[in-house]
Amino acid sequence: MAKVSKNSRVAQRAANAGSGRDHVKVIKSIKDPVTGKYSYKETMVHKDKVKEFLQENK
Repeated sequence: MAKVSKNSRVAQRAANAGSGRDHVKVIKSIKDPVTGKYSYKETMVHKDKVKEFLQENK
């Protein structure tokens, strides 16, 4: 089994800057004001924009 050094993985990550590894799955709970039940919104968001996503409609 071949092993890859940490330094080569870091360089490879920089080369693939636009890849899917920069995105995270965010799950936000939303309460319905009429019934009081919760629903969940799942979205794939770029990891730099997670705080912006969570601040929406607060």
